[in-house]
Amino acid sequence: MGELEKLKWDVSKPTRRGFVKSSALLTAGMLLPGMEMSAMANVFNDKKLKIAVVGCGGRGTGAANQALKADENIELVAMADAFQDQLDKSFTNLQKAYEGTGKINVKDKHKYVGFDAYKKAIDQADVVILATPPGFRPHHFEYAVNAGKHIFMEKPMATDVPGIRKVLKMAKVAKEKKLNVVVGLQRHYQDNYLAIAEKIKENTVGKITSGQVYWNSGGVWVRPRKPGQTEMEYQMRNWYYFNWLCGDHILEQHIHNIDVANWFLGEYPISAQGMGGRQIRTGIDHGEIFDHHFVEFTYPSGAVISSQCRHQPGTWSKVGENFQGTKGRIDMKDAGTASIVDLEGNTVFEHRGKNDPNPYQVEHDRLFASIRNNEVISDAENGAKSTMTAILGRMATYSGKVITWEEAMKSEKLLVPKDLNWDSTPPTMPDADGRYPIPTPGTTDVIG
Repeated sequence: MGELEKLKWDVSKPTRRGFVKSSALLTAGMLLPGMEMSAMANVFNDKKLKIAVVGCGGRGTGAANQALKADENIELVAMADAFQDQLDKSFTNLQKAYEGTGKINVKDKHKYVGFDAYKKAIDQADVVILATPPGFRPHHFEYAVNAGKHIFMEKPMATDVPGIRKVLKMAKVAKEKKLNVVVGLQRHYQDNYLAIAEKIKENTVGKITSGQVYWNSGGVWVRPRKPGQTEMEYQMRNWYYFNWLCGDHILEQHIHNIDVANWFLGEYPISAQGMGGRQIRTGIDHGEIFDHHFVEFTYPSGAVISSQCRHQPGTWSKVGENFQGTKGRIDMKDAGTASIVDLEGNTVFEHRGKNDPNPYQVEHDRLFASIRNNEVISDAENGAKSTMTAILGRMATYSGKVITWEEAMKSEKLLVPKDLNWDSTPPTMPDADGRYPIPTPGTTDVIG
């Protein structure tokens, strides 16, 4: 077995690269006003595209691997991370996987470490991968757009509302510059979701009036504190459990399912109310986030979506979505299947995704096909608004109040401080017993 197959993030399903290169615009991209298909020369076909990866953890390394597989004439030229050891591990894995291909060309001087490392790496590339903890995403996106780079960035796109406003502003600039921006909400590139979206357009289920979206699981990794770590290093290493870095798991994971609700309804919610807390995951290694959230999102059409996410071992697990319409109901399963059943219980559509391409790979295939064909994919606005939807849900569970989209968007509560360095004091600090302040419904101010 080769090194590529050994990588845990390797994708083994077919990528349909030939199909993608001829149809990326129609299936995933958005044609900007004034651009005609006949005018789109393949102006990048002879250019070796240079990639930089910012954030060298598992997801950043995986995204780099998928980008390198998406195009033949491509090379990785720069890497950036807050931690030297994380960058080194990522580089070693990618170098072994692509040994002899000429695709890894990262000189030592182009391996950048620190809070400002992203700027130097982005400057080296044509295409950048943004995969740090999401609290940093707005500033990294802003810099990449201003530098005129094509972008793949992981979800979510911010952890606070000021960050969302920055991303929305820069999304407009990216469109004006005709930059491709693909966001890692990969269900938009997944065949079973695309098939159901088409059936919704065909009015197969009628008007969607309600739905349930889930990310219920046993939880994720924990990185305990090590002797000698500063508070900043500890929080950066254990980033999932701090809101300024992660935004809570309703944002970091459950955004996928919330985004599907927005997509299938064709709108974003006007308000949210809900509840949540810490019942099982209560240790000092678990920072400040909740272990369960339940939210009701109300949409302009009158539809109400119930949202559940839970990190509690030994409980019912489900990652997926269900929707009810005036003509039938939808059952989505992340494994690749989907079905529509009419009001009499008859199956009227079914998708079984056994041989479907891996959507994590497809999103990169389409990004690079779009760049090669001088087309434009613009995922950033929807990505920001779905991120905002999850933030709205977090505001509702933390406060125990009904929060409207309008009032939430006015929030000035800044979770991510400016000009951070290793000597900075993190925005949340433990007490004398090592415990962090936990949001308390009824008293926590979520608007600022």
